[in-house]
Amino acid sequence: MPWDGVLVGGLIGVSLLLASCLREPAEETVAPVDTTPAQSARPSAAPAPEELRLHIIGKYPHASDAFTQGLIWHEGSMYESTGRYGQSSIRRVRLEDGKVLAQRNLESRFFGEGLERIGDDLIQLTWRAGLAFVSDLTTLEERKTLRYAGEGWGLCYDGAALVMSDGSSMLEFRDPESMELLGEVTVLKNGHPVRQLNELECVGSDVYANVWQRDEILRIDRHSGRVTATIDASGLLSPTEARRADVLNGIAYKPESQTFLLTGKLWPHVFEVELVPR
Repeated sequence: MPWDGVLVGGLIGVSLLLASCLREPAEETVAPVDTTPAQSARPSAAPAPEELRLHIIGKYPHASDAFTQGLIWHEGSMYESTGRYGQSSIRRVRLEDGKVLAQRNLESRFFGEGLERIGDDLIQLTWRAGLAFVSDLTTLEERKTLRYAGEGWGLCYDGAALVMSDGSSMLEFRDPESMELLGEVTVLKNGHPVRQLNELECVGSDVYANVWQRDEILRIDRHSGRVTATIDASGLLSPTEARRADVLNGIAYKPESQTFLLTGKLWPHVFEVELVPR
């Protein structure tokens, strides 16, 4: 065979060999493709919130004209913010008998809301005025005002930032010196947003929140926004008392006893409670 024939034949042989190598293997030799995601890649479902209830260990008188919007406890005294136009105030109250020891009324154009203490300052929100009043802890006299956008509902301090609610499902984190918005997190219960968050209390890495118009308190992880516990707060008032009062609203933590103080708008009592499994 001439050299060009040999060359052509060789090329044909190489081509056939390559074609056989590149041909798809028989069906029975193809490994089945696993389309199921690996177990490690699946997002783990968050555990269901713990279910808690209240164990009452004390009941104290409370001014039934106080439309409670914010409640805190500090060194043996209870501080309270009350709402309604023309009736809003900031108060220092003796828990044992409900006596108002000091009070400053807000101008009638302001509707008082959430309350928190940082050092010797009390910070009181207003509902729609976009103002926070900073007052002296001892005299309750106003020191300055801070501005913020949106509505003010609940307020607490986590040691670094103010945590604020506005009636939505969001918790806002704000600079305590300027009220500048630093960040926010959506509160989720079983993966679903919880709206109408109201009065707040910060305890460690948790935020306790009233849900407006419900006898329920949520324990929220402030980092993730996940609801880690639901607290049944129903049945604190008798049926007669409940008819004369408004909704549950007011949470204060007593670190010395690790108990909570709870009250509501126009409630005749403040209850000292501990949280126990339901």
